[in-house]
Amino acid sequence: MAELEIRNLHVKIEEKQILKGLDLDVEKGRVHALMGPNGSGKSTLANVIMGHPAYEVTEGTITFKGEDITEAAPEDRSQAGLFMAFQYPVAIPGVSVSKYLRMIINAHREARGEDQIKIKDFARTAQEAMELANIPKDFSSRYLNDGFSGGEKKRMELLQLALLRPEIAVLDETDSGLDIDALRTVAEGVNKFAGPDMGVLIITHYQRILSMVKPDQVSIMFEGRIVKDGGPELVGILEEKGYGWIREEVGAAA
Repeated sequence: MAELEIRNLHVKIEEKQILKGLDLDVEKGRVHALMGPNGSGKSTLANVIMGHPAYEVTEGTITFKGEDITEAAPEDRSQAGLFMAFQYPVAIPGVSVSKYLRMIINAHREARGEDQIKIKDFARTAQEAMELANIPKDFSSRYLNDGFSGGEKKRMELLQLALLRPEIAVLDETDSGLDIDALRTVAEGVNKFAGPDMGVLIITHYQRILSMVKPDQVSIMFEGRIVKDGGPELVGILEEKGYGWIREEVGAAA
């Protein structure tokens, strides 16, 4: 059984229906790429997986590690082992990276009934995570995402991955707007952290990151549904043909 199971998911925001009966499985130890043209509902799915309150689930279920989390609060999903890297991370002037990371760790420890982490232990843990994510030491004293370049914001997301070690990480178009060096940084981080204890759902409409991160499975999303599943060969087909053939296939099947 997959750690994350989504069945017949229907979602709307305000009065607009966006997801229309979506099914998806994401397993630990595997990299799953979710592709599709702009407006197909990919980012909506990412937000709904993490429990964004602006979206209303009108039908279907989201199950994580055998438990129905369809109505669970975002913090409960995070503490259970879900993680989301945002397409456009928010800047928080006045809050240092170090303070933010310690707050995250303590929130997870509190949920497990543990005491707050000691400053000395946090410093060691944070330093190990920064080395793992290949991040310079002065990063921790900067304000969270304030004045960060696109690549630095992505490094911040990788640092959280290294620190929290979630069971399933959802990367929502984390390659959007990056130059080749920043993209390589993200790809190296995904390749480093994905493994037996972590599954990754990469959401993208570009093929370029998937030349650096080899997915085990590829799903194509169109108009709020998964319309095609396959292996890495689907990436090559999309690179060659674009999304036009998907529209044609869906139209022919309707």
